[in-house]
Amino acid sequence: MTNRGQYQQSFSLRPSKRSCRSLAVNEDGSRLHGAGKAKSVFTIDTATGDIFDTRKDAHDSPINRTKQLLPNMFCTGDDDGVIKLWDPRQLQEIRRYIHHFDFISDFLWLGNKKQLISTSGDGTLSVIDVRGRKTEPLAQSEDQEDELLSAVTIRNGSKVVVGTQLGILSIFNATHGWGDCVDRVPGHPQSIDALCGLPSSYPSSHSTILTGSSDGLMRIVQLFPTKLLGIVADHGSFPIERIAIDQNGEGRWIGSAGHEDVLKMTDLREVLEDEDSNRDVSPDERESDEGEGESIDRLNLPVAATEGEASSDVAGRGNESSGPEELKEKKRKRKGQKDTLAAKKKKGRNEIDADPSFFAGL
Repeated sequence: MTNRGQYQQSFSLRPSKRSCRSLAVNEDGSRLHGAGKAKSVFTIDTATGDIFDTRKDAHDSPINRTKQLLPNMFCTGDDDGVIKLWDPRQLQEIRRYIHHFDFISDFLWLGNKKQLISTSGDGTLSVIDVRGRKTEPLAQSEDQEDELLSAVTIRNGSKVVVGTQLGILSIFNATHGWGDCVDRVPGHPQSIDALCGLPSSYPSSHSTILTGSSDGLMRIVQLFPTKLLGIVADHGSFPIERIAIDQNGEGRWIGSAGHEDVLKMTDLREVLEDEDSNRDVSPDERESDEGEGESIDRLNLPVAATEGEASSDVAGRGNESSGPEELKEKKRKRKGQKDTLAAKKKKGRNEIDADPSFFAGL
């Protein structure tokens, strides 16, 4: 995009007559992997817009999801729950996983652990260690009795939020194991088909997510405590299928796509104006502001007291030739003066504070 409402098309390509369900770009953006109902994987050169490579009949069923994992590894998942790992330099898959029996709805990559999280329509979540050679998952959850449709991480990857068909956000805690969710957050009237996290530069990114629902609304939801912060975009009666933020999730534009022929781009700065203004303040300015506040608090003087002292100083300036020693003595006396009558009087056992007018009508 160049300016607001303006864009430039780089290329247009139709490698298959059948629908495209998923796209994934590699780390440097030079290759684009596309897959869908044709059961094939097409690799496109983004610089020229030409097909660089084709893996025909990569799956036995239509491919539903694709994701780039490592520079030389990406994955695909189909409608039968089969997951395959691919090396772009090879035409055959590296490994094949068949522990799911229904469609793969979403992939989530934990780069620090080299683990791939997959959600499925069979109601389970699985974790795959891509470094191992086993064709079985590292862990798989129990049946959640609901279709799991989308996933995103919060709290620096320690928790995973999963969107479901019934409109419930299920929260899994990695430290407690993947057997079952630890919390459920209802509230969405329809299914949650897409989830996305906020850029890490925002203070609330550790517990705030974007949700795309089949009711056509993209919401911004805060977790811990749970709170709906607002509506980000409205696709009308068309369900929202995918949500993404530019610059690998660290940009300012939110892209949302639904069943209509429209890609909506929303400015994240307009959605989070307050947090963005706090983010623009430099750390030095924040420290200076905090330092000024601390210096004022150290005085521990009420405003009325300071005004009274200032007026007494003006009235007492009869002799302009007062030396610095006399000023020091005055200051010392001022600090030492205490009204002994102002001390709090201890109440008796049956004594209360009441206004005299309270007893007037008795």
